[in-house]
Amino acid sequence: MNLNELKELITNFANEIAQQESVEVVGVDIYPGRKGLTLRIFIDKEGGVTIRDCESFSRSLEAILDVEDPIKNSYTLEVSSPGIDRPLKQRKDFLRNIGKDVKITTKQKIANKTFFIGKIIDVGEDWVRIETYKDKKKKKGELLFIPFDKILKAQIYIG
Repeated sequence: MNLNELKELITNFANEIAQQESVEVVGVDIYPGRKGLTLRIFIDKEGGVTIRDCESFSRSLEAILDVEDPIKNSYTLEVSSPGIDRPLKQRKDFLRNIGKDVKITTKQKIANKTFFIGKIIDVGEDWVRIETYKDKKKKKGELLFIPFDKILKAQIYIG
């Protein structure tokens, strides 16, 4: 099984557990290393996750991995919150953060730039609209529509 297939399988297991644990899986990363694979699962819920949420999720996922045994070698499992400066990857991530400040890097220039800091104003089917800031004092700039397919990287901005 290659890493992409393994990631898909782990993501499916994680999503099953997420429903039982009343959390949401916001990211699954798998990294090869010298001592086996590292599985990094990011979970979240309304109001944020606790250490207890991470521990419970980790135990449940370990139990499934022990039974299903998709990883033949050693691995390390890490379960955590995506953090306060979390990445925004899907439409639902942007919807959940309307009114918050974001940092967005685009693949192509929009309004002659590829880097933006601003507040999420609203979200459509395939775009996010932000009000950019002109400076660090958050003086309002312009309203921009940024298509999701043009976003290279987006995350909550703590500035």
